[in-house]
This record gives sequence, C-alpha cells and structure tokens, in this order.
Amino acid sequence: MGLKTFNHDDILVASSLPKKTFRTLSGLSPYAGSWTSKEVAHLLKRTMFGAAVADINYYKTKTLSQSVDELVDNSFALTSQPVNDYNDMDYTDPNVSPGQTWINAVNLAGGDDSKRVYSFKKWQFGQMINQGRSVQLKMQLFWHNHFATHIGDVFGSKMFYNHHIFFRNNATGNFKAMAKSITKDCIMLQYLSGQDNTKYAPNENYGRELQELFCVGKDPGSQYTEDDVKNAARVLTGWKVDYNNNVSYFLLDDHDIDNKTFSSFYNNTTITGRNNANAGNTELDDLFTMIFNTSECALFLCRKLYRWFVYYDIDAATEANIIQPLAVILRSNNYEIKPVLKALFKSEHFFDAVNFGAQIKSPIDFIVGLMREFKVTFPPASEYVSNYKFWTIIHYFSSIMNQDYGDPPNVAGWSAYYQAPQFYEAWINATTYPKRVEFSIGMVDYGIDANSTNIKADVIAFAKLTSAPSNPNTLINDSLDILYRINISATSKTDLKKNTLLDGQQNDNYWTSAWNSYNADPANEIKKAVVESRLKNLYRFIVNSPEYQLA
Repeated sequence: MGLKTFNHDDILVASSLPKKTFRTLSGLSPYAGSWTSKEVAHLLKRTMFGAAVADINYYKTKTLSQSVDELVDNSFALTSQPVNDYNDMDYTDPNVSPGQTWINAVNLAGGDDSKRVYSFKKWQFGQMINQGRSVQLKMQLFWHNHFATHIGDVFGSKMFYNHHIFFRNNATGNFKAMAKSITKDCIMLQYLSGQDNTKYAPNENYGRELQELFCVGKDPGSQYTEDDVKNAARVLTGWKVDYNNNVSYFLLDDHDIDNKTFSSFYNNTTITGRNNANAGNTELDDLFTMIFNTSECALFLCRKLYRWFVYYDIDAATEANIIQPLAVILRSNNYEIKPVLKALFKSEHFFDAVNFGAQIKSPIDFIVGLMREFKVTFPPASEYVSNYKFWTIIHYFSSIMNQDYGDPPNVAGWSAYYQAPQFYEAWINATTYPKRVEFSIGMVDYGIDANSTNIKADVIAFAKLTSAPSNPNTLINDSLDILYRINISATSKTDLKKNTLLDGQQNDNYWTSAWNSYNADPANEIKKAVVESRLKNLYRFIVNSPEYQLA
C-alpha cells in the first residue's frame, strides 16, 4: 500500500503552528478595491486552471461578489465519459467497442483493466481543458489530493471512475457527508486496508489517516491518542468491497459489536456497539458526529483550503484573521463548503498584494492553464482518436513534472501542499523545470502532432485579444496583465519589446507597420510569417520565464 512509503513525521514538520511574524494583517472583510483584468485574472487563476481572456472579459462585466457566487455555485454535469481508445494490434477489449465508453462494462483483469484507468486519466485532462466557469474541477483536484489514493495500489477501473466522479459531483458540497461517503468508497477501502479490517484482526490504517490526514490533523490543537486510532478502527470493522458489482457492503460477522470509548479530546465519547444489519452505518454516523464536533476539524480543513487557494505559510496573523473565522463559518454552516469559499474569495486578504503571484503553479495548473489561456483548439469530440492522443501527451508531461493525476505519491497527497519548508517549491527542480520549458516552447513554436492533426498556441489570435495589438507597448502590457501575476519593471518591458516585437530595432513603428501590413492582407503568408515569428519570440519568452510559473 502507498501508506508504507509515507513518513508520518512529515506532517509534524509541516505543522500549522502559527509563526511569530506576519506577512499581512488583512482579514475576511469584503474586498473593496479595484476590479480590473489584474484582479479578475488573480481570482480565475486560483479558482480555475488558467485565466482565459474570454473569461476575464466576462467577469469584468460583473461585480466581484457576483463573480465569486457564480464560480462557486456553478457546477457542470458530464457530457461525455471515458472511452475505449486503447485497442491496438496487440489488444482488443472483449466487451467494449472502440470509441464506446467502458464505465458500465465488467471490469477486466490486471493489466487489461489498467488500460481503462489510463483512458480515464487522459479523458480527465480533456475535462480540465474544457472546464466551465466554475471552481468545480479545481475543487475536484483538491479532494483528490485531500483524500489521496494511488491507483497503482488498487483494482477496478469502474470503481476508480466512480471515486473521481464523486469528487466532481460533490466538489463544493458538505465536508462531513463527503468524509462519511469516502470511508465506504471501494477505492479507499482497498487503498487503506479497510476491507481487511475485521474484529479478528483490526487494521488501523484508515482509522489513523481518517484522523491525522483527513479530519483533524496533527497540529498542536489535535490531541487524539493511539487508543482513539484503535477504537476508530474497531468502529470501522466489517466493510467489504464487492468487486463484481463495484460497490461496498457491510458484513456484520466481521464487525466488533462491543462499545468503543474515546479520549478526552473527543469528550470521552462512547460509541455503543451494535449487533444488527445497520450497525456499520449507525456506528459510522456516531463516529463522524464525534469527530466533527471537535473545533479542530474545521480548523484543519480551512488550513488545507488556504494552502490550496492562497499561500502555504500560515503565520499567527493568518491563523487569527483568516483560519479561525473561516472555521467558525464552516462549523456554523454544518460543514458546507460553499460559504467558506465565498468568504475567502471575496475577502480583502485574498486580494492582498502579498498574495498575488505567491504560488508556484502545479504541473496541472501550468499545463492546462497554458492550453486554456492560449485557447489551444482541439479537434471535434467525434475525433476521439486524435483527442486521446493529445491528452496522452499532456498527461505524460504532467507526470514527468511530478503530478500524475490519479496517482499522488502517497496517502498525504502531493508534498507541495504539506511538506515544510519547501511547499510549492517542490514543483520546481533541475529535472522538472526543463520539462516545463520543453512543453511551453513546444506549444508556442510548433505544437503537438497526433493522428495527422496539430494543436498549438495561436500567438496571432492571442495578440488580437489585446486592446491595441498594433501598439507594441499596449500589446506587451495587456499580455503581461493576463499571463503574469507580478509586475516587471519598465526597463524589463522595454528590453522585452526590443528583443521580440522590434526584432532588435528601436522604433515602435517597426512593429506597428508590420502588424498593420499583415492585418490589411492576412492571407499573405510572408507578412503573416513576419508577425508570427516576432510574436512567438515574445510569448516564448513569457511562458518560459520564472514569472509565468507563478499564480
């Protein structure tokens, strides 16, 4: 199991113990500042994957409050399912025709079933690239990281699909209800040995992680004991996986029917042992009532949401001004997530200058965001062969940058969200940064080829989205407002203009005349090549720069 490779001391190192210093004293008071492309892009880059120009322009016509409400309240139903893209000369799925979905088919064995899992991973990148205006898919990834499982350690493509669609469908739902459901989830029961947990041989894996990683954490305020872990495991005995029907079920014969008494951290609560067919659900309800009655449960989740959406360092001021008030909101709303997200995203703290560009993009954020910001055009959905090949390449790059969707490295998720002192810096190293450069250069210069089709960043189309593309200064300023989260100096902008749009010249008209000449005769390939070459130089520099790695 993935648990074996996880060092629980890492969580202690990454404790949220408030620091003595502070970055800012801003709090949850509603933000009342300017609402321009800069602020809209900040909101979108944190709540979605990238900030597409169309989305920026859309939300500029609304107020901040309207924008946040829409992003949090919107959810989008599935319009497709992963399909059989994996038949080849060496393999034919006996139950699913090419191009048809496998989600209702009987699970295959071993390596054959993993082909369907891989199909889901590729399809999921298509979902993120084509996401609607909503925080839904960013929250789906949050929950996947929070309730982390590693598909390499479990079995069942349909169960894997159901597991991740559960996160999508409940992305902004109720934390308590999610935690209860995931406890009985087939993938989780496999991954953390829940199906092996019986009264004859209690397995403490899930009972431990339920408390340490999923609900109350290991911060100083969390004082659960080893006996609490053991008693939680006893409550959870008897749950099994039905591999034929892809569901879980409760087996009373394997359940510990005796009472379970917990420590003073849980107010010395005793969960009464039951001896009936509904014992599993009844005791599970009691367990979660007990856990979620602790103040630490809300604090723990709010710290994780803060690190996901704002910044990794939680100092004394942030704990007092942000985390504690958000935890009150969470508990007073019976652990509904939406009120917490809305309070955070509308706050002066979220739009505090210190939080602009304060995150290093995850690989998924970097890759999917680039594709969406440059509006890379994919083939129609009917051309699934081409699309799945493109998504294969995109998934590959995300994996070699150390974020393989579906396979976090261990039960704690990706280390960028918990491992001090690196946190987000864990995404960048001597191996992963060149891969980022390789991907971004490829998308700007020549794109990706698959099945006689090419996709790439259309630099001319992007330039046309700026307010005055014939003016090199405006073009650069508008582009940086969209693509950068931090400001660069006037001198840097001048050098950037000279070395890209002006091709080493001094006079701005060198670009203006080239653009106007092309714009008057867009079918002229020579004029187009001149403009496209200089724009590629500009956007290649931008997407390869350290600044573009920040969100």
